[in-house]
Amino acid sequence: MSAAAASKIASVRLLVGLETHVQLATRTKMFTRVASPACPEFEDAEPNTLIDPVTLGLPGALPVMNRAAVEMAVRVGLALGCSIAERTKWDRKSYFYPDLPKAYQISQYDMPLCFDGAVDLPLVDDKGEITTKRVGIIRAHLEEDAGKLLHEAPGGGAIDFSIVDYNRAGAPLLEIVTQPDFHSADEVVAFAQALRQVCRHLAVTEGVMQKGHMRFEPNINCHLTLEDGHTVKTPIVEIKNLNSFRALRDSIAFELEDQPKRWLADGKVMGPGAKTTRGWDDARQRTFVQREKEDAHDYRYFPDPDLIPVEVDREWRERLASTLPELPHARYLRLRHDYNLSHKEAAALCDEPPVARMFDDCVEAMAAHDIDRAAAGKHAANMLLQYGLKRANEAGVLVSDLGVTSDQIAQIVRLRIDDKIGSSAADELFGILCDSDESAENAAARANLLQVTDTGALEGWCDQVLADPANAKVVDDVKGGKVAAVGRLVGGVMKASGGAADAKAVRAMLLKKLGASE
Repeated sequence: MSAAAASKIASVRLLVGLETHVQLATRTKMFTRVASPACPEFEDAEPNTLIDPVTLGLPGALPVMNRAAVEMAVRVGLALGCSIAERTKWDRKSYFYPDLPKAYQISQYDMPLCFDGAVDLPLVDDKGEITTKRVGIIRAHLEEDAGKLLHEAPGGGAIDFSIVDYNRAGAPLLEIVTQPDFHSADEVVAFAQALRQVCRHLAVTEGVMQKGHMRFEPNINCHLTLEDGHTVKTPIVEIKNLNSFRALRDSIAFELEDQPKRWLADGKVMGPGAKTTRGWDDARQRTFVQREKEDAHDYRYFPDPDLIPVEVDREWRERLASTLPELPHARYLRLRHDYNLSHKEAAALCDEPPVARMFDDCVEAMAAHDIDRAAAGKHAANMLLQYGLKRANEAGVLVSDLGVTSDQIAQIVRLRIDDKIGSSAADELFGILCDSDESAENAAARANLLQVTDTGALEGWCDQVLADPANAKVVDDVKGGKVAAVGRLVGGVMKASGGAADAKAVRAMLLKKLGASE
């Protein structure tokens, strides 16, 4: 039995740092002009068709840097509050693996492009209250991706060998490394989701997890406080290539539970050579050992002799900084503060960049139609998330792709505020305008959705419903003080009018005729 087995653990503190690999959506690869599968235009290419001599590391093939990838990386670094290196270089990271044709990866070692950043991450509790957590960014450096090994045949058939696809080899990859600032799996997932949003709003990646556009690798260990007051640090575990937020959360939760047990069993603590790499078995809901983790010196880094250093001057950096949009976490806080939106509403409106932009366009359009700006935010959220989202889900598109314009939505809200249409009519009108470029009022008139407010017409419908013997008991109930029962009479008038009557005006008229009051 190990000495650790005789110890008792009083408390466990989780520490997690996160490495995220973001596949940048440039048209060509990092060091060659062959097409990159990270670009939507080429993502469905047949295996081993996006290759050339540079990708395969053939003799005499020389790399040339992709400027667009560098600019994307700088923009992400600026969004994460990083300093941008005035001068950086490329290094060879040497290791052999079947999906790495050159037996080395071009990366950045001691001079990363982006470094020393920090992000204030909004965290929302169960009550919708917001706190912020500062997450330190150690570095964000550029490198090239490896290929992809397949251990089963296309379609899922069993094989007794591995297949390699080099399409992904050489694609530009941005590796973002945080400080070990996380103390729960939920915090890590919240940051990973926010980082995905940032990268998508910057248009540097599509961020489709299933396609490998983003892969997460948490580095996890625990600080164990023993009953005698001593503190023990368990060895760091790096979990490789997680491509879902659920796997990220579950793998961290497993390590939090299992690492103290491992220490009790073997007594191993953090130190040189103690770090291990693990994979995640989603079916068994546990991690498994892949290999002992190499230290930096094991990779034999040295400057790549075929590539010149990258120099980012002040003018270039400032030009890229000027292209940054409002970042999603800042937008989320603005929507909560300025428009009093709920967490769920603000989060939904910030998730997809086109929808976020459409929300702002709707608010501006409503302001142009003399709708109070603060109220316009709530109106826009309701229209997009209630009337729009259900149609978008049915069509398999984003709300912003339905066809209705921001100005048409503002016109619908104006009609609703002016009591020219009811709520159900507004919903129907929204659907009509998804396929029409006419004004909201013209479309409403054509579809007989405009409410009738003419006193004579309303009075006729009200008298008809009140005179109906079937409504005698309801009439007596309302006269007797059961005001809520008037809703049934209002429904009768709406039916008699074919939905054209102004329900608010009908209710007021019925109560007046029956001598009742609210």
